[in-house]
Amino acid sequence: MSLLLQISDTHFGTEQAPVVEALTKLARQQRPDLIVLSGDITQRARPAQFRAARAFVDSLGAPVLAVPGNHDIALLDLWARLRRPYARYSAAFGVDLEPIHRSPDLLVLGVNTTRPWRHKHGEISGQQVDHVAQLLAGAEATQLRVVVVHQPVAVTRAEDLTNRLRGHAAALERWAEAGADLIMGGHIHLPYVMPLQGLARPLWAVQAGTAVSSRLRMGVPNSVNLLRWGADSAPGCCRIEQWDFSLETQAFLRAKLTEVRPARA
Repeated sequence: MSLLLQISDTHFGTEQAPVVEALTKLARQQRPDLIVLSGDITQRARPAQFRAARAFVDSLGAPVLAVPGNHDIALLDLWARLRRPYARYSAAFGVDLEPIHRSPDLLVLGVNTTRPWRHKHGEISGQQVDHVAQLLAGAEATQLRVVVVHQPVAVTRAEDLTNRLRGHAAALERWAEAGADLIMGGHIHLPYVMPLQGLARPLWAVQAGTAVSSRLRMGVPNSVNLLRWGADSAPGCCRIEQWDFSLETQAFLRAKLTEVRPARA
C-alpha cells in the first residue's frame, strides 16, 4: 500500500498553532509514504516563514515533494521577485522546482506553474506539458500517476474561473492521453475531487483546502487529503479522503471519502 498526504496553502506566517499541532499528530498516526506540498507554503515568502515551514515538514517524518505557489515568490521585494524569485524557496525546499517521486506504487510529478511576472495566476508552457507527458508515458502499470500543480485545472464555482491554470486545456488533453490519473492542486482554499470530462481516459482533479492557515474560505475548515492506493483499497481503486480540522475535538477528522478507479490497459 502507498499512502500520500496532500497539504496545501499552509501560508506560514498565518498558521494556527492548534491546527499545526493537530496535523502533526495526524501525520504521525497515519505515517504517509509521501507528503505533497502543493504550493503557497508561505504567506509572503519571508526567510523566517520558510524556516518555520521547513521545520514543520521535517517534524512529520516522511519524504516531501513540494512545488512553489504564487505566495512563495516575494511580492513587495521587486528586485528579489525579478532577479532571484525562487532563492528563498530553494533555500528551504531545494533548487529542483519540478521534483519527481518514484516508487513501485506511485509516480508523482511536480510542475512549477508560478511565473514571477504574474501576481497570482498560474501558467504552464508547452515544453512543460511535453516533458510531463513523456514521464507519464514511461510509468509502470502498477503506479498511480499523479501530477502536482498549484493553480487548479478545474473549478466548481463560477467565481473561480479566473483562477484556473493558464494552458490547462491543452495540458489535460495531452496528460490524459499519456496516462495521468490525478491532477493535484490548491490555490483557492477549497477541497474537492472532480472528474474531468471529454478526455481520452478517466482523469480527476484533486483539490486541497488550506491546511493550517487562518485564511479560511466561505466557512470551509482547515483540511488536507489522504490518498490510499494498493492494499488498503479494492484492487484498482484509489481512496481519496478529505480530513477536516474540528474545533470541537481540536483534531483532524475524516469528513469525506471519494473512490476513483483509474483506467488500466
